This record gives sequence, structure tokens and C-alpha cells, in this order.
Amino acid sequence: MFTVNGLPVHILLVHAVVVLLPLSALVLAATALWPAVRRRLAGPNVLLSLAVVASVPLTTSAGEWLQARVPATDLVHEHAELGDTAVWYAIPVAVLALIVWWRQRESRSTVENPRRRTYLAPLSPVVTAVVVVAALATAGAGVYGMYRIGDSGARAAWTGSYSSSAVTP
Repeated sequence: MFTVNGLPVHILLVHAVVVLLPLSALVLAATALWPAVRRRLAGPNVLLSLAVVASVPLTTSAGEWLQARVPATDLVHEHAELGDTAVWYAIPVAVLALIVWWRQRESRSTVENPRRRTYLAPLSPVVTAVVVVAALATAGAGVYGMYRIGDSGARAAWTGSYSSSAVTP
């Protein structure tokens, strides 16, 4: 079933991806940069980013269903091609969100038990710098990628579909 109340489910699901992927990317950047934010939001952001990763294939599948039912145009084709790249923005955001959360978790363990073996070097400033740079780059790419995908979808849906002057009844 790819409709809900007569509407293609793609146009409903896409709003979740277009909002939640950039949100998760921005929270990733914040958690990578600020320890106080990291302590509070790193765990929830892992859950959010994993939900986004799960919703992207559903959205693109529903989009492919819709694409077969609308007139084939260059704008629709461009949007479909860009939409297929969404997962490549979502997965790195989720992986880095998991790394940031894990390092936060491990840093607490290291402070409480300095002889405990930890992974991903939670107290290393060099590893921290690499993670921060990777998180910022990934977050920026995710936000920009979703902007491009959303913009192409809006153009595909609305180009030639409205009048620049008000229509009188």
C-alpha cells in the first residue's frame, strides 16, 4: 500500500526525512563540539539517526512507486536520482552519531576506572579532533544533500503547477 487517505505515502514520508536528517546532522555537530550537549543528546541522536536510516529506504521506495504514476519529466528524473543518494547522507550521520555517543560513554568509564580498556580513544585530543572534523563535514554534507534533494522534489512537484497571479473563483 503506497497511499494513505488517497495521498501517495511518499509525500508524507518525505517530510520526516527532510526534517529529521538535517536535525540529526545538526545535533551530531553540536554533540561533537560541546561536551554538555554530548552528555545529554548523544544517545537520543543515535536513536534519531538510526530511525532516519530506516526511513530513507521506505521513502525512496514510495518515491519509486509514485514516479511510475506521474508524467516522466527531467525534473522528476533528477529528483529520483538525487533521492537515491539520501541513504549516503543518512548512514554517515548515524555512524558518526554512534561514534560520538560511544566515545562519551567510554570517557565516563575511563574516568571512573582508569585501568579499564577503552575503544575509540575517548581521552585522545587527536582522535577527538578527527571525530569533530568528520562530524562537522558529515553534518554539513547531510544538510546540503537534503536541501538539494528537497529542492529538486519541490521543483518537480510545483514547476508549471501554479499561477504567479491570484486565481479568482
